[in-house]
Amino acid sequence: MSDTPQTPPQTPLGALVMGGQGQTDAERVGDGIFMVKDISNAYLVTTGDGDLLVNTGFLGNGARNKGLFAPHRSGPLRRIIVTQAHADHYGALPDQMEAGTQVIVGSGFGETVDYFERLAPFLGRRSGKLWASMTRRDGPPPKPPVIVPDVEVATSLAFAQGGRAFEVIKTPGGESLDSVFVWMPQEKTVFTGNLFGPVWRAMPNLVTMRGDKPRMARAYLRSVEQVRTLGAELVITGHGDPIRGADNIRADLDAMHVAVSYLERETIAGMNAGRTVQELMREIALPDALKIGEFHGKTSWVVRAIWEENGGWFHYADGTTALYGVPRSAVSGDLVELAGGAGAIVGRAHGHVAAGRPLEALHLLDIALDVVPDHEAGMSVRKAALGQLLAASGSTNLSETMWLKAEIAETEKRLASPTDKGEG
Repeated sequence: MSDTPQTPPQTPLGALVMGGQGQTDAERVGDGIFMVKDISNAYLVTTGDGDLLVNTGFLGNGARNKGLFAPHRSGPLRRIIVTQAHADHYGALPDQMEAGTQVIVGSGFGETVDYFERLAPFLGRRSGKLWASMTRRDGPPPKPPVIVPDVEVATSLAFAQGGRAFEVIKTPGGESLDSVFVWMPQEKTVFTGNLFGPVWRAMPNLVTMRGDKPRMARAYLRSVEQVRTLGAELVITGHGDPIRGADNIRADLDAMHVAVSYLERETIAGMNAGRTVQELMREIALPDALKIGEFHGKTSWVVRAIWEENGGWFHYADGTTALYGVPRSAVSGDLVELAGGAGAIVGRAHGHVAAGRPLEALHLLDIALDVVPDHEAGMSVRKAALGQLLAASGSTNLSETMWLKAEIAETEKRLASPTDKGEG
């Protein structure tokens, strides 16, 4: 990764994640409901008997968020509800807590936190490559605070506070297995957090590039159905502005449900017909009338997630070697030798780039650079191939964009200070 922080791309998701920069006051988004924009937003709900928070914001932002809410506070902070066990939703919680504040989470919160703690080095390296510049840091994320919840909701929890009714409802899906949403039936308002991902009316990211426990397609669909039955007139998500109007909300939820249902149906049909996962990733596309945004998840990634959710990790097309611990790269040296040196393979890769086939070029470059890691011409062709992929992506999907930018930055760094400018 480049030592210089990358400039975050101006994708719709990127703009939402960075939307809190420069915010000087909490924004009123409903009757007695205020929003502070953060990596994931925090929300204050005032009542006749003190206040309530839905999520708190990211690590290190607690004092800032508390200060932005301060002018709108109406009394003691009675409750904090965390919609999922990702640190961007609860990282600022300790700074918000007051004496007697009750912390409410979904069942499985502790299990999800434990998962991230056990895999912290692995996930931190991967997350750092993708998101360091988005969270305005360099390197792995800081350690999240230890949260000891007072209540874990297994199905639903209804309560009244200061004349306002609340229901915390456990969902079957979401970005984490402990996800809940918060329903205010009198106001027809629902806080979904990132239940449907960070961008509303967009493709879910069922298996993230940084790593995480997979989110199941059927669980996602049941979650859409669960929220759809509410008849909400105001949806408040984890990012961006609320969605208003019962008809608009219903239409958006229908679109999300239809899109993922279509992909599940087509993927399973392709599996039954004997198609490989790569074939289905290339071939399955949403009809224009069913398309939704692809800012965090992508159609091809959802296809792969559904294939592997139902078919497992072993792909018959990969053959016998996939059953064992010797990777294809183990024979890179043989292939380079048979080709007459890394230069011959790099030359063929250059031809693919010139013909607009960057993925074929990268397959070949993986072989050549396995053997001669700092082959100058190979690194130059690699940078060109990655640049073609970035240009073709339109920088619409944030995960894809940040990955390609990180790969280009790494290539540039290796070009600037190679240890062996081999031409083998």
